Amino acid sequence: MTGTILITGTTSGFGQAMARLFVASGWKVVGTGRRADRLEKLGEELGSAFCAAVFDIMDEAATRDALTGLPEHFQDIDVLVNNAGLALGTASAPDTKLSDWKTMIDTNITGLVTITDLLLPKLIERRGMIVNISSIAANWPYPGGNVYAGTKAFLRQFSLGMRSDLHGKGVRVTSIEPGLCESEFTLVRTGGDRQSYDALYGGANAIQPEDIANTVYWIATQPAHLNINSLEIMPVSQSWAGWQIARES
Repeated sequence: MTGTILITGTTSGFGQAMARLFVASGWKVVGTGRRADRLEKLGEELGSAFCAAVFDIMDEAATRDALTGLPEHFQDIDVLVNNAGLALGTASAPDTKLSDWKTMIDTNITGLVTITDLLLPKLIERRGMIVNISSIAANWPYPGGNVYAGTKAFLRQFSLGMRSDLHGKGVRVTSIEPGLCESEFTLVRTGGDRQSYDALYGGANAIQPEDIANTVYWIATQPAHLNINSLEIMPVSQSWAGWQIARES
């Protein structure tokens, strides 16, 4: 099975790994992102099977224009992977910036539902697939997760709701919920703090972007009568911690 897949956030991490794997497997890939230089470099690597679409997913007009401006042979989207997203900061709620919260909501939720809405008619027409990259933060709270975790919980529930609403239309919807993953994500979250990055991943044998790419490829190539509703993935090194207790004395 091959087709055309649109992957948001292909300038690093999961997105880049997915683009490489799908092109290598004979698919056409539309890769989106804000950083034109990175998309241009990826396009040089992957060749004519890759189409770069440069826009900020928080900008509805730019998103719409980019999709309508795709070359004709890239317009028949079979799979949408909503991968673009971010976390900003690790502080507890009283110490966070409202602007960071709004950016996470605008990127992880508003931008995601916008591009999903714009592509939905085509996905229904082609009996396609939506793969949403959520997080274990959707299911398991942790200190400092606050709005980021809330956006990922929204994404998990949005996936289930879309699955229900698309009943009978042949469109498959999956929520993938990874745990500890080693990628640029943590550098963005910590404002480029390499020391924190190294401390988090050192010796952890964390999930790698290629692991998620392989998972998405497996989902996308399942027979049309099968739907993977949700898939939670952790590295073996990660498990659940005990409940925290605040004591008065």
